[in-house]
Amino acid sequence: MLNMKKEGNSHHKFNSLSDAHRALGLPQPRHPLISLINGENNAASMNMPSGSHVLNFYKISYRPKYSGKVRYGQRYYDFAEGGLLFACPGQVIGGNHNDVDVRSCFDYTLLIHPDFLWNYPLAKKIKQYGFFSYSANEALHLSEDEKATIISIFKMVEAELNGRIDDFSQDIMISHIELLLNYANRFYKRQFITRKVINNDLLLRLGDLLNDYFNNETSANQGLPTVQYLAGQLNLSPGYLSDMLRSLIGQSAQQYIHEKLIEKSKELLSTTSLPVSQVAFQLGFEHSQSFSKFFKTKARLSPLQFRQSFN
Repeated sequence: MLNMKKEGNSHHKFNSLSDAHRALGLPQPRHPLISLINGENNAASMNMPSGSHVLNFYKISYRPKYSGKVRYGQRYYDFAEGGLLFACPGQVIGGNHNDVDVRSCFDYTLLIHPDFLWNYPLAKKIKQYGFFSYSANEALHLSEDEKATIISIFKMVEAELNGRIDDFSQDIMISHIELLLNYANRFYKRQFITRKVINNDLLLRLGDLLNDYFNNETSANQGLPTVQYLAGQLNLSPGYLSDMLRSLIGQSAQQYIHEKLIEKSKELLSTTSLPVSQVAFQLGFEHSQSFSKFFKTKARLSPLQFRQSFN
């Protein structure tokens, strides 16, 4: 019986790799905790259920180019040799018209249950790869050379999974996975560089968003601006926004928000006679004590001391 549950919010949930294989109409995986699905070899037999789904494991998929039929955020400044998409346990996948049809357009998909990484440093390190939280329209677009590198790693994984299992198998597989993730990290950094023009435009829009947020009293009504709110306004995932900012200005989205908060705080303290409590409220702080503590941590002075320095 298929152990694929449908949650209350209508997302299909796959608890195991065996669930995913059964749903796709594929034979059971050779290993219960890791599987490499070769789309070229199995395309005819695959039958993925429609609608959104949630996996209880990591997924890394390589998608080839499909003459404009497949769109996952590609722009004129991106390479066209296909791309990589990543998903982490608990992430909702599919069910959106902008998402890629998982039934018909991937060459390789690597599924990794978190338990496979247990007792290896990668179990913790994998959570530091921000691209696992990116959305489908933030895929990694590969050059021809980058594609060759990624495909070669998938083939090494496939060969290892199809070979005999011995005392070295898991160590080798972990090494292959880490190599794949490190190359993906490198290629994403390259993609941020090749997207520098458009990303600089996003940075300007982000600055305008924050200025409007403070100046239109949105902060007073809705509280402090969050990374999730700003990312949503820019149609980006929070993780992608933070990584994009790190590549441009060396700051995460949260650090950028804090910098803008301090700038606006100093402006209000130096150009108005508003009480500190009113400044705190206008910026979105619920309590003036929280604002004073935040300001002193960032500016090395209390709000009153800063104001007095201008008198």
